[in-house]
Amino acid sequence: MFENLSERLDRSFKLLKGEGRITEINVAETLKDVRKALLDADVNYKVAKQFTDTVKEKALGQNVLTAIKPSQLMVKIVHDELAQLMGGTATDVDLKGSPAVILMSGLQGSGKTTFSGKLANLFKVKKGKKPLLVAGDVYRPAAIEQLHILGEQVGVPVYSEPDNKNPVEIAKNAIKEAKQKGYDLVIVDTAGRLAIDEEMMKEITAVKNAINPDEILFVVDAMTGQDAVNTAKEFNDQLDFNGVVLTKLDGDTRGGAALSIRSVVDKPIKFVGTGEKMEALDVFHPERMADRILGMGDIVSLVERAQEQYDEEEAKRLQKKIAKNQFDFNDFISQIQQIKKMGNLKELASMIPGVGKAIKDIDIDDNAFKSIEAIIYSMTTQERTNPSILNGSRRQRIAKGSGTTVQEVNKLIKQFDETRKMMKMLTTAKVGGKKMPSFRK
Repeated sequence: MFENLSERLDRSFKLLKGEGRITEINVAETLKDVRKALLDADVNYKVAKQFTDTVKEKALGQNVLTAIKPSQLMVKIVHDELAQLMGGTATDVDLKGSPAVILMSGLQGSGKTTFSGKLANLFKVKKGKKPLLVAGDVYRPAAIEQLHILGEQVGVPVYSEPDNKNPVEIAKNAIKEAKQKGYDLVIVDTAGRLAIDEEMMKEITAVKNAINPDEILFVVDAMTGQDAVNTAKEFNDQLDFNGVVLTKLDGDTRGGAALSIRSVVDKPIKFVGTGEKMEALDVFHPERMADRILGMGDIVSLVERAQEQYDEEEAKRLQKKIAKNQFDFNDFISQIQQIKKMGNLKELASMIPGVGKAIKDIDIDDNAFKSIEAIIYSMTTQERTNPSILNGSRRQRIAKGSGTTVQEVNKLIKQFDETRKMMKMLTTAKVGGKKMPSFRK
């Protein structure tokens, strides 16, 4: 995501020369290259031009402090303007109804149905809501089936009427169902088309007028670039939606949609999808995205993801086990599962400041833990609980059962032993005669 744009901007800043002041002469070449970088990223031409004009206006004549270089000051100005271009600050959904209703819109293939499942999961897990998903796509039986599968995955019920071809009736009946059964959030998935047409717009407008949703979200595939912005404009002209959702930002996207869409439709980006997993959904933070575009990482989002998987009771239990040197392979595999839930490994690593550029050409496989998991799952319950009994014959059996080698099993056991020793040292270390405080959320 944004890798090419990040590289181009980085090269642009290196063009900046000057000793003490940013002048019209030494900034011209830099901004010319910045504009080219934005256009190559499929940013709307008018948006790119306005952006560089604004940066130029703010940069010219600024005094450069002795502690920083002109290029560093330019990075700061570009960062602030990038964040402003994408909306400035995060925008939350506004849910007031009883039940609150969210209406999904977008073209077929944009990821509406998958996003509906992710959103239901987000509100259930993080907000304590009791959501109901509604299968309002009456043209694709597969869409109804897909929503039921997603609902089952996240533990959220799905309302559908497979024999009813009237999406307005289905939506109204679903809201009645929600009121009767105590659901406080209704998420209505709707039909999409391969292209915008009058019939499609009339239909979704009729659904909107019938159920009066608190929020209308427009879901767009970020990989479609500038076409996504044009589609958003047409939908907004008809529906006056409340916010945008960008899906597939983990793919090979140039990022033009994320940078252009706010300026063109004047509606905030509220969520971004970053993977296939139901947890792969983030609230959109313009400042953090600007950090990532400029290679500064996103440590705040990384910490937030870690905290989402944090269980205070589990942490206390583990601390006691570590102090008694009882940390075992069951605990080890549990920690791996928590890391995997945080998202794509390369994306997580790129959130660490300075790491993004270093790993851009390195392929970090999401299956990196697969062989470790296979080895641990090939152990007996007794072996996982008491690793000290893992003698030579047991290791041979584990290697055979996991499809690995004895050397790989030995390496994992050695790493586990070293990790356990280090964790015990950290837990029992004393500073000034007192134990170090344990980590808290």
